Amino acid sequence: MASMSDQSPPPYAKLSPDTVLDALDSIGLRTDGRLLALNSFENRVYQIGQEEGAPVVAKFYRPERWSDAAILEEHAYTLELASREIPVVPPLLLANGASLHSHQGFRFAAYPRHGGRMPEFDHSDTLEWMGRFIGRIHAVGALQPYLHRPTLDIASFGEEPRAFLLAGHWLPDDLLPAWHSVIDQALDNVRDCYARAGKVAHLRLHGDCHAGNVLWTDDGPHFVDFDDSRMGPAIQDLWMLLSGDRADMIRQLADVLAGYEDFCAFDTRELYLLEALRTLRLIHHAAWIARRWRDPAFPAAFPWFNTQHYWQDRILELREQIALMQEQPLWPI
Repeated sequence: MASMSDQSPPPYAKLSPDTVLDALDSIGLRTDGRLLALNSFENRVYQIGQEEGAPVVAKFYRPERWSDAAILEEHAYTLELASREIPVVPPLLLANGASLHSHQGFRFAAYPRHGGRMPEFDHSDTLEWMGRFIGRIHAVGALQPYLHRPTLDIASFGEEPRAFLLAGHWLPDDLLPAWHSVIDQALDNVRDCYARAGKVAHLRLHGDCHAGNVLWTDDGPHFVDFDDSRMGPAIQDLWMLLSGDRADMIRQLADVLAGYEDFCAFDTRELYLLEALRTLRLIHHAAWIARRWRDPAFPAAFPWFNTQHYWQDRILELREQIALMQEQPLWPI
């Protein structure tokens, strides 16, 4: 079923533990040999001990994904947020004030280590706190646009992934008619949702605002990964905080917006985009796994991906999304 025509070596084949440690040493961080791989699929991320001081976290960027300009633009955004005392984790400025470094063909950045636990979004006060936090991020994100990072839109998150999956022969032949029908209908409904929302403002987003990218301490939340940051509507950073049935999500949305609007106005027309953005993420995620399949980490982490059952579930999932997009949008109580 899968397209395996790309026989080039995996992107991180030459990133050995010695290479990681040598990279940190090359920018003046004297490592002590302790290295712990952290959970990350898109990049390679390690906690690394130092001879003096606390461990640091090093992110080695996936080759050919972002340009240097795009990475530096994201760094500048997180540094801007941190300068305004918004609790994010920006890169360390090392080696003559640089945040992006290179070693043996790999680009990387170093970050201070920050601990914390995953937030519990089933509490109203937690959701309101998250809303305030994201509202502060968006208030800064709206001050200027990204110039080198993309926009979350139907073309890049829906139409292009659809074409990629079909061109690569990832689906079983017997499911192709059903897949063609359901994905085309889903994208038609996404376009309808965008039409109903009208022209909404785009701003610099976190872009991947789920519980796994938030660390919670007694002082509240902080985000640790802006790697997917891009331009898009504000609702993209809010909808992943919602779960459960419709009544649950309405209550959760009210809590989130109660905090969010303390710092940033919210255009309620964006609620027409909530299920449309969820649909685009589902399509994009399937294509993302397919694009990364030659990276050994992906078959190991997603062994069910290239199976009949996986694609049957995706077809059912998109049918459910079509029904949700045809409902009235959520309105906070």
